[in-house]
Parts: sequence; C-alpha cells; structure tokens
Amino acid sequence: MRSSPPPRRLVIGISGASGAQIGVRLLEACRALDIETHLVISKAGEITLTQETRHSVAEVKALASHIYKAGDIGAAIASGSFATMGMIVAPCSVRSMSEIATGVTSSLLTRAADVCLKERRRLILAVRETPFHTGHLRTMTQLSEMGAIIAPPIPAFYTRPQTVAEMVDQFTGHLLALMGFDNSLAREWTGLRDG
Repeated sequence: MRSSPPPRRLVIGISGASGAQIGVRLLEACRALDIETHLVISKAGEITLTQETRHSVAEVKALASHIYKAGDIGAAIASGSFATMGMIVAPCSVRSMSEIATGVTSSLLTRAADVCLKERRRLILAVRETPFHTGHLRTMTQLSEMGAIIAPPIPAFYTRPQTVAEMVDQFTGHLLALMGFDNSLAREWTGLRDG
C-alpha cells in the first residue's frame, strides 16, 4: 500500500461538449502551478476546440506534460497502478458522463475516469448540458453516489464578471480548489458588504 502522497499529477479530459476553453484554461493554470498533466481529448473534443477557441489541437496538446490518443487503451492513465491525484473532465459531455456511470467505456477518456472511481481517487466532471432531463439527473446522482463530484460550469455572479475569460478563470480556479490545489484564479466569497 502506498504510504507517501501521490505525485502532483493530474489527468485532464476534454470531451466534445461545449466549453472547451475551460479545459484549455485548466491546462494553462496547471502549467503555472507546476502540476504534471496527462491529457486525453476525445475526437469530438478536438472538433469543439477548433470551433470554440482560437487554439489548434496541437497548441492545446503542447500545454500538457503528457498526451494520449483517445483510442490508446494501453496508456499509463488506463491503469490504477499509475498514481495520480485524480482526474478532471472539463467539459464533460453527457455521452462521456453516461459511459463513466455505467463502466462501459469506449475510449481512454472514459476508461481513465473509471480508473479514478475504482481506485477511490477524486473525479470531477464539469458536465455541460442544459436543461437536464430526468435521465441526466439520475446518471449524475449515480455518479455522485459512486464518488464523483459533479461540477457543471455555472458562473459565479457574485464576482461581477465583466468578460467570459473572468468567468472561465473563476470556474477553473474552483475546479483546482476542489482537487486540492491552491490557486489565485478563483475569488473567494468574503461575506456581504455593508451599504
């Protein structure tokens, strides 16, 4: 049994849901915090990246410490023996969420997430869909009961964001904080102001 804490190693998944900028910002923030990142992008995620951001897929991959192809089921992150602090899937599509919930995984992204669940590591899913129907909600409940954290990318309006970038930073900082990484991206609530 491992007695020392796991290395500052984080798996990041980018699926095909809208919100690709969150995954990009997460990689940038991890690099600045000296967190080793292991990136897997689904095929749909690659399409969304080029549609929603100014980044090429190659530019985004260059932000990661290690990259894997979505079909590489023999990758290090597909095994529980490869120690990580956990995984963040941002954004997380309903399809990816559903595969993770059932354990019937068809890609490295969903397999790596399944590994986090079976090894009792932190798994954060930034599920990007709205509105949710009852099936989505039941799947999220099932994942929460299995140990995952469901964190839809909902803006924190108390920060009075002026740009989309500010909203992305706030949410990215929150994801990192949920994973246990101190960061300065998210502004914390300090209470009501008088007047």
